[in-house]
Amino acid sequence: MSPASRTLAVVEATRFRGHDPEYHAYVQVLVGGVVRAAEADGWTVSRLAADGGTGALLAATDRADAVVIVGGEDIAPRFYGASGGYPHESLHRETADAAQLALVHRAIERELPLLGICRGLQIVNVALGGTLVQDLGESDHVRRGVPIPEVLTTHPVLLEPGSRVEELLGGPVVSVRSAHHQAVDVVGQGLHVTGRAPDGHVEAIEHESAPIIAVQWHPEDPAAPAGQLAALLGALRTRTRAALAAPVAA
Repeated sequence: MSPASRTLAVVEATRFRGHDPEYHAYVQVLVGGVVRAAEADGWTVSRLAADGGTGALLAATDRADAVVIVGGEDIAPRFYGASGGYPHESLHRETADAAQLALVHRAIERELPLLGICRGLQIVNVALGGTLVQDLGESDHVRRGVPIPEVLTTHPVLLEPGSRVEELLGGPVVSVRSAHHQAVDVVGQGLHVTGRAPDGHVEAIEHESAPIIAVQWHPEDPAAPAGQLAALLGALRTRTRAALAAPVAA
């Protein structure tokens, strides 16, 4: 099967953020970076929004060979047993949350390769019963009071020796671009922490058996180290449905 026949679903919470044009514009930069990098790697890409509901998202991704869940707003606290009212709480999109959580469960059931980015990491963790630190306070993970394109910070991440993400990025320490005010608290079932920031917060997780990797940072940011996003997308090629279906040589 030719590389061009590989299909990738890039899934975001929503395609429209009319209430916040500046944020919406920057999301287009980030998600567009994922789409372009994947297409350059030979994927046929479908860019999908999860706010149409669980049934629509599962139908739209039914024949995808791999999935990327990208960044966005905070996950509604009810999905991880918490309450709202925390500092810097964003708009919640519960329909999108539920759809993306269901997509993670199906990815595990089908052994479908999945990469989570920022919110995508948190979706993976919450889908498997994990919880979140609702606000990191003043930290090196996000800037406050600056234009949206300037909120990302640069900091190191310490990768777990022998992990898939270390193999992909050539660790044990990588520089990343980061913008998040929440982080993993309790780690979800079946997940291993494979990267941490110097302050100890979780920056990368991997599933113990399914081909799922997620990072808390933004490898798709224009200022991210060259090749970082391509390396992470490369993990999706190792376990695609097309590869699994290929005939074995005699």
